[in-house]
Amino acid sequence: MHIILLHNRDHDLLEDDPGREAREDVVRVASALAEVLSTGDTLAEPLAIEGDRLDFVDTLRRRQPDLVVNLCESLAADSRGEMAVPCLLDALGLAYTGSSALSLGLALHKPKAKEVLSARGVPTPGFRVVQRLEDALAVDLPWPLIVKPAREDASVGVTDSSVVYERAALVRACDAVLREFHQPALVEQFIPGREIYVPLLGNQPRQPLPLMEMHFGPTFEDRPNIVSYTAKWEEDSPEYRDTTSGPCQLDAALEARCVQVAIEAFAALDCQDYGRVDLRVSPEGVPYVIDINPNCDLHPGAGYAKAAKAAGMDYPALAARLVEVALERAHGHPAHRRKGQGAPRRADSKDRNLLAAGG
Repeated sequence: MHIILLHNRDHDLLEDDPGREAREDVVRVASALAEVLSTGDTLAEPLAIEGDRLDFVDTLRRRQPDLVVNLCESLAADSRGEMAVPCLLDALGLAYTGSSALSLGLALHKPKAKEVLSARGVPTPGFRVVQRLEDALAVDLPWPLIVKPAREDASVGVTDSSVVYERAALVRACDAVLREFHQPALVEQFIPGREIYVPLLGNQPRQPLPLMEMHFGPTFEDRPNIVSYTAKWEEDSPEYRDTTSGPCQLDAALEARCVQVAIEAFAALDCQDYGRVDLRVSPEGVPYVIDINPNCDLHPGAGYAKAAKAAGMDYPALAARLVEVALERAHGHPAHRRKGQGAPRRADSKDRNLLAAGG
């Protein structure tokens, strides 16, 4: 079997990139997966998308891999480009892991995702969208609130100052998002309580991996218990040190409710194969969806791999299962392999050079 691990390599494209660490992580994930998937008769090779260059399309067209592991989270350091990659893979008729362009686009556009969840009756915090700073003056949600960029993931743009308790702080937080990210600010009700992650794997049936909980250490005694960008990516920070995820202890009824809400959220956005749904569980025991992460982080040290390990799957086993899940789904959709396509051919020298650049 021939597998190509397609990933973005654009972390050095912007002079001042607020999501640089997250973009660098994708390169490491591609390398880690290539190592564990290249066994026996399987060849797994990373292929990088450099900035906004689209020459990877020609490489994929020539190579016709059996599967593309889609790890792309941006194009040219713009998260909105993430959804273009599945479109191109569909146009090439190639099987790939993870969710479709529509699902990725909806998940990234947080207000639209919340509209879909609300329409489907999936609990999610109340919200407003601030397009202009004046809109912040009209927000009528109960305090406290949390302010995020409307179209980012990986906690980009989330800081301690994102949680606000009065109008002046709300205006400042919205202003920071509008100026730095040049996109609307999403203002949500802040749900105090436990932060629970529900990892999902498979399609028919879709199964939860062991639920994980974010634990907040001493650094968070006098600050909001949230996973900011610093806490998630800046390894030398106290916030990073004092945010750890691990298996959570829930009573059977609450665990079942969390899983049900997560599966409903995943289905509402038509996600597939694998992903993670982030919940905040209120003191009253109500799980609210705060984020949906199709194609979530597959780094061996990230929460999804930890959940798989808790289920008895080490990293090589998880990688193999992700491939199986995608191929099982692809076999049910013949459009992934057009008529007349034969077996993958051997790489020519031009292909090898491009693939080498992707490593």
